Amino acid sequence: MTVSLRAATAALLAGMLPLAACSGAPAPQPSPAVVSPVSTVPAAAGPRLYVTNERSGDLSVIDLGTKRVVATIALGKRPRGIRASADGLTLYVALSGSPFAPPGVDEKTLPPPDRTADGIGVVDVRSGKRVRVIDAGTDPEQLALTSDGTRLFVANEDAATASVVELPSGRVVARVPVGGEPEGVELSPDGSVCYVTSEEDGEVFAIDAVKATLIRKFTVDPRPRSTAFLPDSSRAYVTAENGRSIAVVDAKQHAVMATIKLDGEGVKPMGAVASPDGQHVFVTTGRGQSVVVIDTRTNAAIAAIPVAGRPWGIAISRDGRTLYTANGPANDVAVIDIATRTVTARVPAGESPWGVVVVP
Repeated sequence: MTVSLRAATAALLAGMLPLAACSGAPAPQPSPAVVSPVSTVPAAAGPRLYVTNERSGDLSVIDLGTKRVVATIALGKRPRGIRASADGLTLYVALSGSPFAPPGVDEKTLPPPDRTADGIGVVDVRSGKRVRVIDAGTDPEQLALTSDGTRLFVANEDAATASVVELPSGRVVARVPVGGEPEGVELSPDGSVCYVTSEEDGEVFAIDAVKATLIRKFTVDPRPRSTAFLPDSSRAYVTAENGRSIAVVDAKQHAVMATIKLDGEGVKPMGAVASPDGQHVFVTTGRGQSVVVIDTRTNAAIAAIPVAGRPWGIAISRDGRTLYTANGPANDVAVIDIATRTVTARVPAGESPWGVVVVP
């Protein structure tokens, strides 16, 4: 089964959709507020957004009430994936000493990796400091944290493995072989399985999250990046950057049920997140400069929210009303109102923001 965004675009032109789809010109939008960071650090009065900045090697702390950066925390080299503990008091950030290697770059021209910089940075939210680095294997890119906070699953991009780390000891208890260039790491909400995407092989590896053993692997379109599970753990949505598609996966049988094809200039599906009610999945499109909205009842792309600045990392508020995207080349974060499907603010972050997490 293949569902095309082109069909959604045609429906939009007929007045059925509220927004322009990826292949059409975006509908006129009100100019979002541009909010500048401040130098003082006020006491937390509500939820905060934590943003990893890959090139500046730090973490932007954004107060979501004022929509301002209230602190910047030094992390280390190339911070990318980020997760928060259930109590919101600890952050875990993937750090890597591998050199930047944009698509098309000859790796022979790059400097050697700094493996002393690899690890999982542990940030104490109350003190606003990196307090520890866990050795979780080489070149970590993304990670996932169990709901009870006892285990981390880490993609080791250069080693084609997924490391399983015991917490709080920081001991690696298992290394599961996966495909080349593993990136996306996501645990199902019920805690039973962890999906790891292999960019190089175009496969997804389903790992038993309790036994830390491979259950099975399955093929998706080229260069899979991220996974979003529905809240009931029944299905998963896997983005494929070069396939310009999203695989709909039976998360019990670990098999592809359908493929949602996207069209439009520059569209490359990247980050993904499900709404708390499970009715929608939101997908960033990188150079497509939009967030695509997937209706999970029909597995169809129903709209595209224009977001300039090549959005990648994405997070959603606990109440399901607001999206946040990290826009690397723009060095900012977009705040998106889901009801109106518009960008309501842009908050400057560090250099090349990559990952985002909301802490209530």
